[in-house]
Order: sequence, then C-alpha cells, then structure tokens
Amino acid sequence: MTQIDLRPLDDYNRELISQAYPPDWQNPKPNGRYNLLVIGGGSAGLVSAIGAAGVGGKVALVEKGFLGGDCLNMGCVPSKTIIRSAKVFGDIREASALGIHVPEGTTADFGAVMARMRRIRAEISHHDSAERITNMGVDVYLGAGQFTGPHTFEVGGTIIEFKKAVIATGSRPASIPIPGLEAAGYLTNESVFFQLTELPPSLAVIGAGPIGAEMAQSFQRFGSQVTLFDILPQVLGREDAEAAAVVQNSLQRDGIDLCLGVSIREVKQAGGQKVIVYEDGGQMLELVVDDILMAVGRKPNIEGMNLEAAGVAYGKRGVTVNDRLQTSNSDIFAAGDVALKYQFTHTADAAARIVIQNALFLGRKKFSDLIIPWVTFTDPEVAHVGLYPQDAEEKGLAIDTYTIYLKDTDRGRTDGEETGFVKIHVPKGKDKILGATIVARHAGEMISEVTLAMVGGVGLQTLTQVIHPYPTQAEAIRKAADDYNRTRLTPTVKSIFDRWLAWRR
Repeated sequence: MTQIDLRPLDDYNRELISQAYPPDWQNPKPNGRYNLLVIGGGSAGLVSAIGAAGVGGKVALVEKGFLGGDCLNMGCVPSKTIIRSAKVFGDIREASALGIHVPEGTTADFGAVMARMRRIRAEISHHDSAERITNMGVDVYLGAGQFTGPHTFEVGGTIIEFKKAVIATGSRPASIPIPGLEAAGYLTNESVFFQLTELPPSLAVIGAGPIGAEMAQSFQRFGSQVTLFDILPQVLGREDAEAAAVVQNSLQRDGIDLCLGVSIREVKQAGGQKVIVYEDGGQMLELVVDDILMAVGRKPNIEGMNLEAAGVAYGKRGVTVNDRLQTSNSDIFAAGDVALKYQFTHTADAAARIVIQNALFLGRKKFSDLIIPWVTFTDPEVAHVGLYPQDAEEKGLAIDTYTIYLKDTDRGRTDGEETGFVKIHVPKGKDKILGATIVARHAGEMISEVTLAMVGGVGLQTLTQVIHPYPTQAEAIRKAADDYNRTRLTPTVKSIFDRWLAWRR
C-alpha cells in the first residue's frame, strides 16, 4: 500500500488510519467475475460500489490510498471544519456592532483548531471505513493497480475480472510552472490537512478561486498575514461580478493583502523564508513570506492505471466520457473529478448514481440533464445554480434578472448582514428559472430552494405562493418572485382591474 505522511500521529489520526487505511488489511480472493469493478474509494467510487452492492450486484472496490478520498481526508470535511472556526472570528469582528464587546487581543489557538479538525475527520471516517464497506457487500482491495485488458484489472498480483467498471480516481492539486517554486517548497490542500501543525506567521496564497479565497480568509482570521495572488483582476474570477465584489470587500476587511491582476515571475529562498517576485503594472515587486499555499485548481488522477490496455481514451482534462458517462470502452464508465468539469462531491455522488443505472440496468441517464448547484464557503458564502448572464448571452437568450438585497429583508437587517443578495435569472417575459446567485452567510442552505424549483420545472410565479417563515433571509427568494409577479400587471391588465373594481364598489 502507498505510504502517506500523516502528522501528528495522535489518537485522532491513528483512528483515521484504522478506518480509512488499515495497515493490516487482507485483500480478498476473487471468486468469479464481478458485475462492477470500482477504481477509487472517494465520493463517486463509494456511492457506485455501495449502491451497486445494495441492489444485489457483485462488486469490487480498489483504493490505493485513504478510503473516503479527497473530500473526507483533504477536502470538504477538514476545510469546512476549520472554516467554521474561522467564522467565529467573523462574528467577533462584528460583535461590537451588535452590542457585544469582546476583549482586545482575542486570538485563535491554531493547534486546537486543527485538533478539532482531526477529531471530526476521524469520527466521520467510520462511514467510509473498509470494514463498513465490506459489511455492505463490497469486496475491498487496498493497493495500487492497473488494467491488464478491456475486462481485467490487477492489484498486488491478483487479477480481477469484471463485466462493467467505473473509474473514480478523483483529482489532486494542480500547480503552475513558476521558476524556483519546487525548490522553495509550497503547501497544497493535501499538505495543509495532512502535515501542517503550526500556523505560518505570513502566507501567500496563489489562486483566488474558491479554495484560495476560503483558505486565505480562514488563515488570516487565525492570525497569519495573508497575501492573495491571482492573474485575474478580481477574486472568484469566474463568479458573478457583484458577488465576487462582496467577497473581495470581506477579504479586505479581514486584512488580507490582495495582489490581483499580477503575474508571478519567480520564487526564491531567503533563509527559512520564501521570496515571491511578481510583476504588477509593469513594475517588478517582491514579497517575503513564511510559506506559500498553491490553490490553482485540480488535475485528474489518470496516471499508473494502464488505461491504454483497457482501450480507455483520456487527455489533460481526464478520462474522456460521453453524456452517459461511458468511456471509449463502452463497458467502462468514469465519474467524479477524474472525468467531469464540475469537481464537487455532490456532483460525483450524482454521477455515480447515473453510472449504476447505465452500467447495470441498461439505463439511458444523461449527465447533461443534471442541475448542479455549487457553493464557495467564504464569509459570506456565494452559491450558484444554472446559467450566468454571460452564459445566456452566449446562447442568444434574452433574460430578465430579479435582484433582492438582504438589506431589504427584515432578517437581513436584524442579523446585521446587509451586503448579500439573491439574484434570479429568467427568460425575458417568462418565469422559468434559468439560474441564480445568492450571497449570504448561509447561501449554501438557501440555494437548494431555487435548485428544487429548477428540477421540478417550477417558475417564479409558483414561488410567489410559497410561504416563507418570517423573518428569514430566504424571504428574499419570494421577494424576487413577487418582483416578477408585478411585471404581469401590464397597463392593459391594470385598466381591466380598475374598471372591475370601480364597478364592484
């Protein structure tokens, strides 16, 4: 099995290892051909394996690292755990405006924050443990493996035969070729949650996308002096510009130094520190930091599987699949980060459900039919589903946009959270929801109402009839629907109403 550097080796990490990477694990011996071979024990792989076994399939799961994948070990679970701690500092910052006076000099105990993260991760690891998966009817093989043919896969000298297979090997942090960076060393989300035990006094975060913005804000609140770099002129460069501006202002209020629209030319070492040489507006500048966190996206894990032997096509973006998630070998599917544009745990889950239906039951489910929301877990959060205005423009769709600001809701005012908004896009003159962006403290919870409406074909006219508890920030969704409803009161309709009501007086 692959050796993984996990620090510190405390009770929590020992518990994690015992569940997700048991060192004394004995692989089973194959007994005939499997209905489904699953390669990768992350979100897509586990859902595929457990779901297929649950309907009676004979299933094998192969994982060379920690079961639970990136989400459990180095992604969603640890990051959201420390983000929760960081949000407390956001509350402290705003406390005086709410009549609460917090003593000056309140600081974070980074060691305690990370210990809490390790504890919660270890607790959740029981859900993805080798023993639990085995008890659910899946044969679990731990170790690296590779295809030896279109319907065979080898692990530790054992040949596994399969009727259908799904590649769900996920992704890993990407990097960019900056001269001197490799020699100087840098952190990724993997090393932050697997090896980092002390808070860097100063930290440069390269990449102001979702991961970079989330980690920059958290580490700044914990006490690092963070500088956030990006070649684009705004944070969250692919996000709604107004939403990105709200987050950008929040990051600046936290004290983060923003170096946007710049190009990093070189990284040098100076003693125990690192020097970032970057160009800003034609001027060469230098920044000295204690550490660097690389957050420039993900790259698919396609190496070492001998995909050629199985007749599986792939490229820089991962395994190539059609809309039914089949690879160039029609008996092999792929799901999750290794094959999909939308690299989210919930997308991997949804894709795995498509694979089960299409691979085992001759299903015709299409990935393109999914309506996928996503969230950036900064403070405030940014949640989105469906089309952006620029997407509609590219498709030649004329749209109307209804925007309600949280300051115009009573709950937004009572909470002191007035910078966010709900923005919903519909075809011009119609109520079908094409997309939405929400910026709020709990935007990730609010977006599901809009997503459900889109999945169910429910338009804004119907949302006007949904009774929202008062006072809640989600009322902004209904208010946006009310704004649409008012557009239906055309001069002609108003004239008819006026005559009718005058006659009824």
